[in-house]
Amino acid sequence: MAAATKRLLLAAAVALTLAAAGVSARRRPVRLLLYMHDIVGGPGQTSARLVRGPGPENPSMHPGNFFGDTVAVDDLLTSGPALGSEPLGRAQGTYMTGSMTDPVFVVSVTLMIKAGPYNGSTLVVAGRDDTSEPVRELAVVGGTGRLRRAAGHVLWSTAKVESPLHAVLELDVRASVPVPREARPVARASVSSE
Repeated sequence: MAAATKRLLLAAAVALTLAAAGVSARRRPVRLLLYMHDIVGGPGQTSARLVRGPGPENPSMHPGNFFGDTVAVDDLLTSGPALGSEPLGRAQGTYMTGSMTDPVFVVSVTLMIKAGPYNGSTLVVAGRDDTSEPVRELAVVGGTGRLRRAAGHVLWSTAKVESPLHAVLELDVRASVPVPREARPVARASVSSE
């Protein structure tokens, strides 16, 4: 009986491995390296506080940051960390102070790509940004255009702080998208009024 159970488990493991290989073989990897410029004030401001959180003030962040603060962003995405680098798109969405004690933001942004092979496509990114960690992992939860049905993650890190008002984030996107199916003829039904 034990030998039969072992064979059954081995067969199930092989079947699952083959099924997983088939799924991944039908997906194409996507790698992007983008730099997001979050400018919270002054000339070139790209983000604005929508809601002052009810508190308390978060002791692990700069003074004036309260639990529940919500910020809208329309941040420039570039090919390098310098603000003058080639523009690649925009990061549009929100982030909120998500902890009363830790330097954590809850992020929900759409990366709108305006250059290169993914021009006109978007990636949707969501997750927890614990700024005390050098590298954070956020989820790629979808996309549009050539990035439709994207899945994966973004390695999200602070590349540099230009000033107290301008942070540059490095977004190392590691995702995949389904390989498009060959165009198939579609049977059309007709409705007759006879």
